[in-house]
Amino acid sequence: MSDTDADADASPATESNALRTPIVAVLGHVDHGKTTLLDKIRGSAVSEGEAGAITQHIGATAVPLETVSQMAGSLVKPEDFDLPGLLFIDTPGHHSFSTLRSRGGALADIAIVVVDVNDGFQPQTLEALDILKRTGTPFVVAANKIDTTPGWNPQDGSPIQGSYDSQSDSARGRLDENLYEIIGNLSDEGFSADLYWRVQNFQKNVGVVPLSAMTGEGIPDLLAVLMGLSQRYMKEEMEIDVSGPGAGTVLEVKEERGFGATVDVVLYDGSVREDDVIVVGGVNGPIVTEVRALLQPRPNAEIRTEKRFDKVEEVRAAAGIKIAAPDLDDAMAGAPIRVVRDRSEEEVIEDVTSELAEIEVDTADEGVVVKADTLGSLEAMANALKEAEVPILRAEVGDVAPRDVAVASTAREMENKVILGFSVDVLPNAEDELETSEVRLFRDDVIYQLVEEYEEFIDERQRAQQETVMDKIIRPCRFRILEDHVFRQSGPAVVGVEVMSGTLKNNTNVAKWEGNKPTRVGQLSGIQEQGEDVSEVRAGNRVSIAIDGPTVGRQIEEGDELWTELPEKHAKILEQELSDEIPADELEALTGYLNKHRRRDPFWGK
Repeated sequence: MSDTDADADASPATESNALRTPIVAVLGHVDHGKTTLLDKIRGSAVSEGEAGAITQHIGATAVPLETVSQMAGSLVKPEDFDLPGLLFIDTPGHHSFSTLRSRGGALADIAIVVVDVNDGFQPQTLEALDILKRTGTPFVVAANKIDTTPGWNPQDGSPIQGSYDSQSDSARGRLDENLYEIIGNLSDEGFSADLYWRVQNFQKNVGVVPLSAMTGEGIPDLLAVLMGLSQRYMKEEMEIDVSGPGAGTVLEVKEERGFGATVDVVLYDGSVREDDVIVVGGVNGPIVTEVRALLQPRPNAEIRTEKRFDKVEEVRAAAGIKIAAPDLDDAMAGAPIRVVRDRSEEEVIEDVTSELAEIEVDTADEGVVVKADTLGSLEAMANALKEAEVPILRAEVGDVAPRDVAVASTAREMENKVILGFSVDVLPNAEDELETSEVRLFRDDVIYQLVEEYEEFIDERQRAQQETVMDKIIRPCRFRILEDHVFRQSGPAVVGVEVMSGTLKNNTNVAKWEGNKPTRVGQLSGIQEQGEDVSEVRAGNRVSIAIDGPTVGRQIEEGDELWTELPEKHAKILEQELSDEIPADELEALTGYLNKHRRRDPFWGK
C-alpha cells in the first residue's frame, strides 16, 4: 500500500506526547461477518503473537504493532510506523458502539464497514454509513465472504492480490461483479470508492478490501490499510500526554461481585490511576467519585469470565478498563468519564456537564418516550425520529422502568402512548405496569427497524380510523335510471340503473337536482345484482334498485340522473380529510355534487 510508508522517518514520541493506539469500530448488517472478522483478527493475534502480546481489555481488543506485522507480513513493516497498533472496540451484545461519543464526536477514530459480497448493501449497512457520514468518521469497507464465490480456491491467510491472481477467470469475474456493485452502492450514498490498491487519496476516496473472515484471505490487506490510514492522516490526533488526566467513554455499567456497580470504559486520552478522583456522566448529572480499583482481564483470557480480572495500578490510553468506584449505579453508558487530578473539580464537572448538554434531545409537550442503552444511541434514535417527524416527550438512557410507563400513559393521543426502547431491557415491575396500561412498547436492536415498527403501528391506526369513518360516512354516487327498465312504478319503485361514478349504498337517501336545488325523492331500500341482494355497488355496474317514496312518471322518470344525498358535514369530511383515500370516480361524484351545491351557496360544505 502506497501510504503505509508515510512519515517513516518521524522521530520517536516522548512520554509527554506519546502516540496512542487508534480506536477502530466494526459496523455492518447482521450476519455479514462482523464477529467472525473480529474473532479471526483476535485469534490470529493470539496464536501468532508472543505470549501476552495481545491484551483483551474490557470491550476492546488491543493488537500491538508487532502482532499486526506478523499477521500482515510484508504489507506492514514495523519500522515504517510510529503508532503502537490498533484497538478494536469489541463489545458483544453491545449493538450501538458505533454511536458512542468522545469530546462531541465519535469514539472510534476509524471504522470498518463489513459487507457480504453476495448480499451487498442491506438496511443496517445504510444505517452504519449514515452514522459515519454524520460523525465524519473515516472508514474502509471489508467486502467479506469472498471464499463463497462459486469456483473460489481459498489461499488461507494470503494477501488478497496474490489469492485473487491464483483464481480461475470465472471466479474472478463473479467476484468482480459483486465488488463493483458494492462500489456502485457507495457511489449512490455519496462516497467515491474503489478497490483499495487503486486509491491514491484515502481522505477523498473509500478503499474497498476484498477478504474472507473465515479463511483470513485479505485480512493482511485490511490491517495494512488501517495502519496506513492511521499513520498518514491521524498521527496528530493520536498525540496524547499519557501522564495527563485521563478522558474516556463509558461502554457499559455492570454489577461486579465484590465491587458493586462498575463501569467498563474505553480510555482515549491520558491515564487513570488507583485513588484518582473521577467525574462520570450520570442519569441525574455528573457523579464525582474516587477510583477504588482498576480491573483488567488476564492476557488472552475470555473478556467476561468471572474472577479473571487482575488489579492494576495505572492504565494509559488507548485501552479498555473496568473501573470500580462508589456511587456508580446511575452512571450512563456512552457518557464521558474524566480524571480530575491537577485540575479543579468544578472545572471537570463543568466539562462533563457541557458534553452531556451536547447530547440533550429536543423534546415536545406531546410525544413518545424513548429509552436507549447509551447516550450515543439515544442521540442516533433522536435523529432518526426527527427525520421521521416523530415528536419526543422524554428521552433517557436505561432500561424501561415503571415511571416511563407512567409518563407515556399521560399522552392525550394513542399514537403517543408509546415507549420506543433501543437495545434495552424491561424491568419486571415495568412489565406489570405495561400489562395493565394502554401504553404500547416497541423494542429492537436496530434503530431503523424500531422506527419502522412504530410507523407501521401509526399507519395501521390511521387506516383503522379511516375505515371506521368511511363505514359511518355516506359516500357520493351519481347514477342514471335506464330506459325500458321500470319493473315497478311505486311502493317501492323498482328500476334498473347504471352507476356512473361513486359507490351506491343501500339505505341511503336519493336526490334529484332540479335547477340549483336538490330534492329528496326517496330512500334506497334494496339493490340486486344478477338476482342477488347486495349492500353496495361500484361505478360501471348495472343493477336493479328499490326506492321507497317516489312513483315512476311523477317524481322520477326513465333517463333521470339521480344522486346519493350527502349531508353537508359528510361532504366536508370527504373533501377535506378523505379525498386521498376515496377512489377517483368517487371523488368525481363528490366534486360534481359540491359544484352543483356551490352554484347556489359558494360556501356549502366548506
